[in-house]
Amino acid sequence: MEISKSFTFDSAHRLTGVPVGHKCGRLHGHTFYLEVHLRGPVDPVTGFVVDFGDITKAVGPLLDELDHAYLNEIDGLENPTSENIARWIWPRLVPSLPGLCRLVIKETPTAGCCYEGE
Repeated sequence: MEISKSFTFDSAHRLTGVPVGHKCGRLHGHTFYLEVHLRGPVDPVTGFVVDFGDITKAVGPLLDELDHAYLNEIDGLENPTSENIARWIWPRLVPSLPGLCRLVIKETPTAGCCYEGE
């Protein structure tokens, strides 16, 4: 069974790997959309794969760090593309969410990435 929980955070960033003059090289912001997917068996007692509240607890400290932040100033996010944000989040969630199987990061409703670990 696969379950998911969604979150949002508002952050500013600029992309450092783009050509000079690229619009994303300028400081700008997004309401990022994060979707956390977990896969595992349904516990016969609780009826859950994982309690959604436990997912919220695991993601909370990351949202505290990312929300209303300038992402380029966070260690490991010097070039904060959606792809790099997903790769930054993944190892921070795996210890508390061992069933983690996918992260979806969207920086707009029509642009984002899906990451399933290395």
